[in-house]
Amino acid sequence: MLVVLTSVLTLGGIAIALSIILVFINKKLFVPEDPRIDIVEEMLPSTNCGACGFPGCRAFSEAIVKGDALPGKCTVSSDEGRQEIATFLGVDVGAEEKVVARLACAGGINVSRKRAYYQGHNTCRGAALVSGGGKSCSWGCLGIGDCEVVCDFDAITMDEYEIPVVIEDKCTACGDCVEICPKDLFSLHPVSHRLWVACKNLEHGDEILEDCEVACTACGRCEMDAPGDLIVMKNNLPVIDYTQKHDTKKPIQRCPTGAIVWLKEDGPEYGRETKKVLRKLPLPASVT
Repeated sequence: MLVVLTSVLTLGGIAIALSIILVFINKKLFVPEDPRIDIVEEMLPSTNCGACGFPGCRAFSEAIVKGDALPGKCTVSSDEGRQEIATFLGVDVGAEEKVVARLACAGGINVSRKRAYYQGHNTCRGAALVSGGGKSCSWGCLGIGDCEVVCDFDAITMDEYEIPVVIEDKCTACGDCVEICPKDLFSLHPVSHRLWVACKNLEHGDEILEDCEVACTACGRCEMDAPGDLIVMKNNLPVIDYTQKHDTKKPIQRCPTGAIVWLKEDGPEYGRETKKVLRKLPLPASVT
């Protein structure tokens, strides 16, 4: 009995001693937090999207208060919201170009054929595991809408032809759609990137049009019409060098399929020689 009592007292003494040490260390090393961080965090949209480059609104608030970032880096907040933070802290608003998700495919069911009908777990990732999905174009969007589901900001909707549409005003460039797409069709770009290749097909020639009427055929007209080396063909697909001046619509004018477009907030603008798509109904499945 005495042994048990001694053990209990010993362990109790050690616990009390450690508690005293921890309290002392906490007081000694405590760093008071700037109360402005909480206020700034309340002024932010609380989306925790990471578009500012920081892992959440709290970390961004700390950076603003410390002077490591400016309010303008939050592209999700409104102009009034950013100005409110800048006025409160007595700093410049700063400017940051909004970044949004872009989709490199326009092959909806009215212009792109299916070679098989998928039945199973109703996700693009699930369908992609079965021979790459049921689309004849192996690079094309599968249209099931994983990107729409994963977007927490309602910035992606599926149109009537089963193609995702990004709503620029709502997009926070969080990157969730980029990660979820099994075809790697999404990427993040500044909104100024209006000249856009809406295709990822790597085949050469008009044969691809049997599978998708709006696919790039690698004709090279956009490369020829673009100023300088703004556009170069790589693996049968035009690649735009956005480090160069790219505010030109010349490359889209002679594209016969509309694979390269000028993106506006309300939708794509096509070139004068692009064939108009009038079909509203789905294309029949390809025969194999």
